[in-house]
Amino acid sequence: MPHAPLNPLDLYDVRALLSDEERMVQDSVARFVDDKVLPIIGDCFDQARFPTELIAEIASLGLLGATIPEEYGGAGMNQVSYGLICQEMERGDSGLRSFASVQSSLVMYPIFAFGSEEQKREYLPKMAQGEVIGCFGLTEPHGGSDPANMKTVAKQDGGDWVINGSKMWITNGNLAQVALVWAKTDDGIRGFLVPTNSKGFAAQEVHKKMSLRASVTSALFLDDVRVPASAMLPNVKGLRGPLSCLDSARFGISWGPIGAAQACLKEVLDYTQERVLFNRKLAANQAIQLRLADIARRITTAQLLALQLGRLKDAGKLHPSQISLAKWNNVRMALDIARECRDILGGAGITTEHAAIRHALNLESVVTYEGTQTVHQLVVGRELTGINAF
Repeated sequence: MPHAPLNPLDLYDVRALLSDEERMVQDSVARFVDDKVLPIIGDCFDQARFPTELIAEIASLGLLGATIPEEYGGAGMNQVSYGLICQEMERGDSGLRSFASVQSSLVMYPIFAFGSEEQKREYLPKMAQGEVIGCFGLTEPHGGSDPANMKTVAKQDGGDWVINGSKMWITNGNLAQVALVWAKTDDGIRGFLVPTNSKGFAAQEVHKKMSLRASVTSALFLDDVRVPASAMLPNVKGLRGPLSCLDSARFGISWGPIGAAQACLKEVLDYTQERVLFNRKLAANQAIQLRLADIARRITTAQLLALQLGRLKDAGKLHPSQISLAKWNNVRMALDIARECRDILGGAGITTEHAAIRHALNLESVVTYEGTQTVHQLVVGRELTGINAF
């Protein structure tokens, strides 16, 4: 009995392992990406412009703070649904997924997890509606992979805090109305919700980027920025705060690049069926089929890894080292595939009329931010040996 053909972008039918609600979330985001993102994102990349006109619809679909409970304005989705949102958004562009990832995982999540009831009520509903955009101020110019080497400081002055320092590579920095700034205090590292219109606060957009061009990346400068005591997140102290936020974001990043890789594979599948060389379709070439098969193998592995990661997170059993393994594997997978697909496209692959070069350039950033490949390898190595080699 003949078998029905498989979906080339989902050879193991991972979609069948999703609930009806998870499939509905994926489908709604996929339609948005197909209808609204893909027609404009190549031009946005060329123009180094984030498509702010899409923010309202992204919010209306419940994609900002998707896992935040409904009582605070979120959609109350599970973690697998959030992963699928990231996957479909990054199928459009890493910059779009980065925007939603920062808003959801790096700003809304810590407000929900560590904020006061007043902070939750003040910020979360407005952020879910896209009325307030946030950014996450952790990384510093000299810090990179060593956040403990923080120079930004906050000192008490009466009932206020005065913050001085700078942050670098901050997604959404020039879009944001509020910055979650992490600073050293006499009582350890603390997080502060700083309105970006505060006196002494400045955001300077980073230009001349060859990656994440359809994203806003900024440097933040804080010169005697004064905030009230109520601006501090009261329920977390030390690096546990920002690192738990990064774990939440890395979870989404483990899903996102699958979408980028699927976009590249679909593009070359279509191209190799249409392109004729030496009197036959490029798809009929053995070397091409071997490369396509290897691409599909790596995407399938990443899909299954991400889904199990999501099920573990929803069950409350997820370990940070498991996120490191997935972030390392899946971003490296997507970057290698984007480069491979660019090569299969030949000369056509170097223009943004095709998606592969755009995804390849974007993924050069994704493989670096929120933990480089080497950092995540060392996290897994520490888990295997019990020895910290950092």
